[in-house]
Amino acid sequence: MARIEFKQLLEAGVHFGHLKRKWNPNMAPYIFGEKKGIHIIDLNKTAAKLDEASAAMKQIARSGKKVLFVATKKQAKDIVADKVKPTGMPFVTERWSGGMLTNFGTIRRAIKKMASIDRMKTDGTFDHISKRERLQIMRQRDKMEKNLGSIADLTRLPSALFIVDIVKEHIAVAEARKLGIPTFAMVDTNSDPSLVDFPIPANDDATKSIELIVDLMIASLNEGLEERKSDKERGEAVPVEGEETESAEEGVAEAGTTEPK
Repeated sequence: MARIEFKQLLEAGVHFGHLKRKWNPNMAPYIFGEKKGIHIIDLNKTAAKLDEASAAMKQIARSGKKVLFVATKKQAKDIVADKVKPTGMPFVTERWSGGMLTNFGTIRRAIKKMASIDRMKTDGTFDHISKRERLQIMRQRDKMEKNLGSIADLTRLPSALFIVDIVKEHIAVAEARKLGIPTFAMVDTNSDPSLVDFPIPANDDATKSIELIVDLMIASLNEGLEERKSDKERGEAVPVEGEETESAEEGVAEAGTTEPK
């Protein structure tokens, strides 16, 4: 399993929290102390939580499930898009549309509308409408693609979410909780870690910190995908995405407890 060195966490500034006056009391177990009015995160706790999250992430990927990455803040969006894209996992980096999970049927209809427009471009329909109409239709499609991002390839709800900054992405967190979808997240000192299943105490504002944590999660995903591939080659039974034989909750349960220490 992918592991991280304490020195790497320190060098990336993972330990820097928010101003003391902005803290969330539920983060108390993960705070080492305070320096110049800024809370310092206990990196030993971060390392322990990273191990838990990595094991669970690996198990989800091995079982053929999809993890949706959510990061719309400017420090994180490009990092997440660049690193998640090669894995084939879905991600949202532009804007979280309310109801993206809880009203998934509507989202699927928008995705089908995009596909319909794409067919119009190739089946000759565009040849029989005015230039102005074509422009309006393509603007509509571009807007939908920007809002939906890579979730256009999702045929069903994701089995887990990985979130950068649960304060900013509070709607995504709330929707996942309502549907019982397991959540992984970077939680800074202004966050409530009890809102997610796998909280990772970390600086969610610095690009180096975000990149380091995302890299580890991606490495764990890739390990799971490789093991799944090996299982298939050996002819072992491997659950397929969407099968009812194993729920996302069962997959993450194998990785251990999610309760804060």
